[in-house]
Amino acid sequence: MFYYISGKLALATPSIAVIDAGGIGYKLTISENTYNSLPARHTNPNPDVKLFTYMAVREDDVELFGFHSEAELNSFKMLLGVSGIGPKAAISILSLLTPEKFAIAVCTEDRKTIAKANGIGPKTAARVILELKDKLLKETDLSASADDSMPVATVQMPQSSSRMRDAQDALLVLGYSRADVQKVLSTIDTQSLEVSEIIKKALTKLF
Repeated sequence: MFYYISGKLALATPSIAVIDAGGIGYKLTISENTYNSLPARHTNPNPDVKLFTYMAVREDDVELFGFHSEAELNSFKMLLGVSGIGPKAAISILSLLTPEKFAIAVCTEDRKTIAKANGIGPKTAARVILELKDKLLKETDLSASADDSMPVATVQMPQSSSRMRDAQDALLVLGYSRADVQKVLSTIDTQSLEVSEIIKKALTKLF
Protein backbone atom coordinates (compact mmCIF):
# COMPACT_ATOMS: atom_id res chain seq x y z
CA MET A 1 0.00 0.00 0.00
CA PHE A 2 2.80 2.40 0.95
CA TYR A 3 6.13 2.28 -0.92
CA TYR A 4 7.76 4.94 1.20
CA ILE A 5 6.81 7.76 3.56
CA SER A 6 8.62 11.09 3.61
CA GLY A 7 8.10 13.98 5.98
CA LYS A 8 9.33 15.45 9.23
CA LEU A 9 10.86 13.15 11.82
CA ALA A 10 8.70 13.76 14.89
CA LEU A 11 10.08 10.99 17.12
CA ALA A 12 12.90 8.48 16.95
CA THR A 13 14.00 5.64 19.23
CA PRO A 14 16.13 2.57 18.41
CA SER A 15 12.91 0.69 17.61
CA ILE A 16 10.36 3.32 16.51
CA ALA A 17 10.22 6.31 14.19
CA VAL A 18 7.26 8.67 13.80
CA ILE A 19 7.08 10.64 10.56
CA ASP A 20 4.77 13.64 10.27
CA ALA A 21 3.52 13.56 6.67
CA GLY A 22 0.68 15.89 5.71
CA GLY A 23 -0.35 16.37 9.32
CA ILE A 24 -0.56 12.63 10.02
CA GLY A 25 1.94 10.94 12.32
CA TYR A 26 2.96 7.56 10.90
CA LYS A 27 4.45 5.21 13.48
CA LEU A 28 7.00 2.82 11.98
CA THR A 29 8.85 -0.04 13.61
CA ILE A 30 12.51 0.22 12.61
CA SER A 31 15.80 -1.61 13.05
CA GLU A 32 18.70 -0.14 15.01
CA ASN A 33 20.61 0.22 11.75
CA THR A 34 17.82 2.39 10.35
CA TYR A 35 17.76 4.38 13.59
CA ASN A 36 21.50 5.00 13.31
CA SER A 37 21.05 6.24 9.75
CA LEU A 38 18.48 8.90 10.71
CA PRO A 39 19.61 12.55 10.68
CA ALA A 40 20.99 13.97 13.92
CA ARG A 41 18.34 15.93 15.79
CA HIS A 42 20.50 18.12 18.04
CA THR A 43 20.65 20.89 15.40
CA ASN A 44 17.29 20.28 13.75
CA PRO A 45 14.65 18.67 15.99
CA ASN A 46 12.39 17.76 13.05
CA PRO A 47 14.58 16.89 10.05
CA ASP A 48 13.18 15.69 6.73
CA VAL A 49 13.36 11.90 6.32
CA LYS A 50 12.27 9.22 3.88
CA LEU A 51 11.74 5.61 4.89
CA PHE A 52 10.77 2.69 2.67
CA THR A 53 7.87 0.77 4.15
CA TYR A 54 6.34 -2.65 4.62
CA MET A 55 2.86 -3.12 6.11
CA ALA A 56 2.27 -6.33 8.05
CA VAL A 57 -1.42 -7.20 8.39
CA ARG A 58 -2.49 -9.72 11.00
CA GLU A 59 -5.90 -10.71 12.30
CA ASP A 60 -5.75 -8.36 15.28
CA ASP A 61 -3.13 -5.82 14.25
CA VAL A 62 -1.64 -3.75 11.44
CA GLU A 63 1.99 -2.73 11.80
CA LEU A 64 4.07 -0.46 9.57
CA PHE A 65 7.81 -1.08 9.24
CA GLY A 66 10.34 1.48 8.01
CA PHE A 67 13.73 1.01 6.35
CA HIS A 68 16.46 3.49 5.46
CA SER A 69 17.23 1.74 2.15
CA GLU A 70 15.58 -0.53 -0.38
CA ALA A 71 18.35 -3.05 0.28
CA GLU A 72 17.27 -3.34 3.92
CA LEU A 73 13.62 -3.62 2.88
CA ASN A 74 14.50 -6.41 0.43
CA SER A 75 16.47 -8.26 3.12
CA PHE A 76 13.47 -7.93 5.45
CA LYS A 77 11.11 -9.41 2.83
CA MET A 78 13.56 -12.20 2.16
CA LEU A 79 13.72 -13.07 5.86
CA LEU A 80 9.92 -13.16 6.09
CA GLY A 81 10.01 -15.95 3.52
CA VAL A 82 11.97 -18.17 5.91
CA SER A 83 9.78 -20.61 7.85
CA GLY A 84 9.44 -19.55 11.46
CA ILE A 85 10.73 -16.00 10.88
CA GLY A 86 8.25 -13.23 11.59
CA PRO A 87 8.62 -9.44 11.41
CA LYS A 88 10.10 -9.11 14.91
CA ALA A 89 12.76 -11.74 14.26
CA ALA A 90 13.60 -10.18 10.88
CA ILE A 91 13.98 -6.73 12.46
CA SER A 92 16.16 -8.25 15.17
CA ILE A 93 18.55 -9.69 12.59
CA LEU A 94 18.64 -6.42 10.63
CA SER A 95 19.31 -4.48 13.83
CA LEU A 96 22.47 -6.54 14.24
CA LEU A 97 23.50 -6.78 10.58
CA THR A 98 23.40 -4.35 7.68
CA PRO A 99 22.04 -5.83 4.42
CA GLU A 100 25.63 -6.24 3.19
CA LYS A 101 26.82 -8.03 6.33
CA PHE A 102 23.66 -10.15 6.34
CA ALA A 103 24.35 -11.29 2.77
CA ILE A 104 27.94 -12.13 3.66
CA ALA A 105 26.85 -14.09 6.76
CA VAL A 106 24.36 -16.12 4.72
CA CYS A 107 26.71 -16.82 1.81
CA THR A 108 29.59 -17.82 4.10
CA GLU A 109 27.25 -19.88 6.34
CA ASP A 110 28.21 -17.82 9.38
CA ARG A 111 25.63 -19.19 11.82
CA LYS A 112 27.34 -17.72 14.88
CA THR A 113 27.01 -14.15 13.63
CA ILE A 114 23.32 -14.47 12.73
CA ALA A 115 22.59 -16.23 16.04
CA LYS A 116 23.86 -13.17 17.93
CA ALA A 117 20.64 -11.33 17.03
CA ASN A 118 18.21 -11.00 19.91
CA GLY A 119 15.81 -13.96 19.99
CA ILE A 120 17.62 -15.84 17.21
CA GLY A 121 19.18 -19.14 18.23
CA PRO A 122 21.61 -21.42 16.37
CA LYS A 123 18.80 -23.54 14.88
CA THR A 124 16.98 -20.51 13.49
CA ALA A 125 20.24 -19.09 12.13
CA ALA A 126 20.95 -22.39 10.40
CA ARG A 127 17.45 -22.37 8.86
CA VAL A 128 17.95 -18.82 7.57
CA ILE A 129 21.15 -19.93 5.82
CA LEU A 130 19.61 -23.14 4.51
CA GLU A 131 16.60 -21.38 2.96
CA LEU A 132 18.26 -18.19 1.70
CA LYS A 133 21.77 -19.03 0.51
CA ASP A 134 20.74 -20.64 -2.79
CA LYS A 135 18.15 -17.93 -3.39
CA LEU A 136 20.72 -15.17 -2.90
CA LEU A 137 23.22 -16.88 -5.17
CA LYS A 138 20.61 -17.64 -7.83
CA GLU A 139 19.55 -13.99 -7.95
CA THR A 140 23.19 -12.99 -8.17
CA ASP A 141 23.82 -15.35 -11.08
CA LEU A 142 20.84 -13.89 -12.94
CA SER A 143 21.98 -10.31 -12.36
CA ALA A 144 25.54 -11.17 -13.33
CA SER A 145 24.60 -12.86 -16.60
CA ALA A 146 24.98 -9.60 -18.50
CA ASP A 147 28.50 -9.21 -17.16
CA ASP A 148 29.34 -12.71 -18.35
CA SER A 149 28.18 -12.04 -21.91
CA MET A 150 31.57 -10.63 -22.82
CA PRO A 151 34.81 -12.60 -22.45
CA VAL A 152 37.00 -11.37 -19.62
CA ALA A 153 40.75 -11.77 -19.54
CA THR A 154 41.31 -12.44 -15.86
CA VAL A 155 43.03 -15.04 -13.76
CA GLN A 156 40.38 -17.59 -12.81
CA MET A 157 40.10 -18.74 -9.23
CA PRO A 158 41.03 -22.32 -8.43
CA GLN A 159 37.79 -24.28 -8.40
CA SER A 160 39.14 -26.42 -5.56
CA SER A 161 39.18 -23.48 -3.17
CA SER A 162 35.88 -23.46 -1.29
CA ARG A 163 36.91 -20.37 0.64
CA MET A 164 37.55 -18.47 -2.57
CA ARG A 165 34.20 -19.59 -3.99
CA ASP A 166 32.39 -18.52 -0.81
CA ALA A 167 34.12 -15.14 -0.89
CA GLN A 168 33.23 -14.70 -4.56
CA ASP A 169 29.59 -15.61 -3.92
CA ALA A 170 29.30 -13.09 -1.08
CA LEU A 171 30.86 -10.29 -3.14
CA LEU A 172 28.56 -11.03 -6.08
CA VAL A 173 25.56 -10.78 -3.75
CA LEU A 174 26.78 -7.32 -2.74
CA GLY A 175 26.40 -6.22 -6.36
CA TYR A 176 29.95 -6.29 -7.70
CA SER A 177 30.46 -7.66 -11.21
CA ARG A 178 31.93 -11.12 -11.65
CA ALA A 179 34.80 -9.68 -13.70
CA ASP A 180 35.78 -7.19 -10.97
CA VAL A 181 35.46 -9.79 -8.22
CA GLN A 182 37.63 -12.37 -10.00
CA LYS A 183 40.24 -9.76 -10.87
CA VAL A 184 40.55 -8.59 -7.25
CA LEU A 185 40.51 -12.07 -5.73
CA SER A 186 43.31 -13.15 -8.05
CA THR A 187 45.56 -10.55 -6.37
CA ILE A 188 44.95 -11.76 -2.80
CA ASP A 189 47.06 -14.41 -1.08
CA THR A 190 44.36 -16.51 0.58
CA GLN A 191 46.46 -19.37 1.92
CA SER A 192 46.01 -18.52 5.61
CA LEU A 193 42.88 -16.35 5.42
CA GLU A 194 39.35 -17.15 6.52
CA VAL A 195 36.45 -16.31 4.20
CA SER A 196 35.54 -13.16 6.15
CA GLU A 197 39.15 -11.93 5.93
CA ILE A 198 39.25 -12.57 2.17
CA ILE A 199 36.05 -10.55 1.77
CA LYS A 200 37.37 -7.65 3.85
CA LYS A 201 40.59 -7.48 1.81
CA ALA A 202 38.64 -7.65 -1.44
CA LEU A 203 36.27 -4.88 -0.35
CA THR A 204 39.18 -2.51 0.32
CA LYS A 205 40.31 -3.03 -3.29
CA LEU A 206 36.81 -2.83 -4.78
CA PHE A 207 35.85 0.50 -3.20
